[in-house]
Amino acid sequence: MTAPVSLREALPQSPAEILPLLPVMGRVMLSARFKGAIHERMGPVGTVTIADGKARLTGECHDSVIDLAVVKRIVVDRSGRMRDKALPKLECQDAAGETLFSLIGLEGLEPFDAALASLGAGAPLEPVLREAPSGGAQDVAPEDLGAATFAAILANALPIAIDFERPGLFQHWVGLLPEPKPSMGFVNVMQGDFHLHLQAGTVASWAQHQMVAEVVLRALDAEGRETGLSLHGPAAAFAGVPGVREPAAHG
Repeated sequence: MTAPVSLREALPQSPAEILPLLPVMGRVMLSARFKGAIHERMGPVGTVTIADGKARLTGECHDSVIDLAVVKRIVVDRSGRMRDKALPKLECQDAAGETLFSLIGLEGLEPFDAALASLGAGAPLEPVLREAPSGGAQDVAPEDLGAATFAAILANALPIAIDFERPGLFQHWVGLLPEPKPSMGFVNVMQGDFHLHLQAGTVASWAQHQMVAEVVLRALDAEGRETGLSLHGPAAAFAGVPGVREPAAHG
């Protein structure tokens, strides 16, 4: 196999042409960060459907919608590593070049490059300096709203959905909550095909919305703004969740 021209390159094809190649890449992680939450789905992508200006990723391990009016460019970055394993990724960027979220090839370089081979080489880009992990992260206090929320949901033992929205992306997970693991300043909810890492202190309250068949709790920051994280389920699933308030009325 010919070595890639560059570890980092901008593909000339549109996201609508690139994303349908994901199902042949093997296990893929869609990782998105926004306002203190990191929401990740990982596993093989079953299908990618392009319709009405959106790309829908589905399968046993994926359920997301990518807005192609927002995601304008995809950059390949082959420099990522975890210990001795390469973790190449597709950075999904907006028109200004900001990376909104990434699709990481968990099988390594060979399946990743094989899936993209039909696209040819992209325009080489300079490497991006990566932030070093921050040291001195504080333990998560038991009274932290995120920690207390997931402790209550775990005790109620009912399935819920954890949804995530940010510009260009909606991502969904549903199931029985695994035991939360507070660590390094985050409340971590993790199972085989789903990770949520919620930074302590980023959720100040929950706005409760009563829908026809379920309750929705939308995370609010200290200024009362929605963060893009929401919890969905029967009212009994959220019994004992602190910091819940009715949404402000709009007149």
